[in-house]
This record gives sequence, structure tokens and C-alpha cells, in this order.
Amino acid sequence: MTTTRTRAVLVALTATAALALTACGGNDDTTNGAPAATSAPATATAGAHNAQDVSFAQGMIPHHQQALEMAQLAADRASSAQVKDLAARIEKAQDPEINTMTGWLKAWGEDVPMAGMDHSGHAGMAGMMSDKDMTALKKAQGADFDTMFLTMMVEHHQGAVEMAGTEKSKGDYAPATSMADAIVTAQNAEIKEMNKLLGKG
Repeated sequence: MTTTRTRAVLVALTATAALALTACGGNDDTTNGAPAATSAPATATAGAHNAQDVSFAQGMIPHHQQALEMAQLAADRASSAQVKDLAARIEKAQDPEINTMTGWLKAWGEDVPMAGMDHSGHAGMAGMMSDKDMTALKKAQGADFDTMFLTMMVEHHQGAVEMAGTEKSKGDYAPATSMADAIVTAQNAEIKEMNKLLGKG
């Protein structure tokens, strides 16, 4: 009886131990597998962009916003139909880009620059006009406006091309580097067009 009882206890203990080990193993697999499954998309999302991509979007949004502000002035201040047409094209191209970059920043959980009339906080950014420059442009009319607008927008575009060039070489987020490439192409073409209108081309 003693031997039979001992054997039964040993069998029961062995079975219990096996179940415990299986259960632990299952938990380990679940524990190890779940974060991997959960963190893989998070890592992919985080790895899809870098600090340069964030910097590009946060810098280019206010840069574009100022270009739109300048372009909108042309409608009732410019005397040249060519300047008015150029300003309309700039507005048509850059407004959707602002919306796109805003979407990126929101998806990344980053701060989105707010639209505003005060550009003093971006004075050090390449190609940005000062508040004094913007005030002078708003006061100009006719041919004087045309010359001032074109001169300022050439400088503004050159700054955007510089910023986009940095994004192309250092950014990781494919849609951002593609936009940067498009900005370089389009704005370099517009710089040539504006210089020609200024008699420099």
C-alpha cells in the first residue's frame, strides 16, 4: 500500500510540475511575444521619421505661412499680371503642403506651429522676412510692390530650398524627403522666373 501510495503521489507531483512548467512556458511565450507584436508597429512608426523630419515640418510650416501671407497681398497690390499669376501659383502649391506637414506632426505627437502675423520668433530662419519687411510690403503698391515682392520672394524661396536640401540629405521620412525634393525643383524654377521678371535672368 505504501509503495502504491508513494508511486501515486510521485505521479501526481510529476504531472503537476509538468503542467506548471507548461503553463509558465506558455506565459513566457505570451509575455515575450505580445510586446514584440505590439512594439513592432510602434518601432516602425518611430523609425519612419527622425528629428530632422520633425525640424523640417516645424520650420517649413511657418516659412510657407509667410509665403502665403506675401502671396495674398499681390491680388490687390501688384500691377503685373505675371506677378499676380505667380503669387496665385505659390498659394495653390504651398497651402496643401502646410496641411500635409501639419498632419505629420500631429501623427508624430509633435507641436504644430500656429499661424500668426508675428514672425519675430522665426527671424533666424533662412529666407524669413522680418516684421519690418512685411510692413513695408503691405504699404507698397503697383510697380513698387512688384519689385519688392519679387525681391523678397526670391530670398524667401532660396531659404526654403536650403531647408529642403537639408531634409533631403538628413531626413528619414520618405514623404518628407519627397516633398523636400519637390520644393527644391519647384522653387528653383520660380526663382529663375522671378529673377527674369526683375531683369536679372
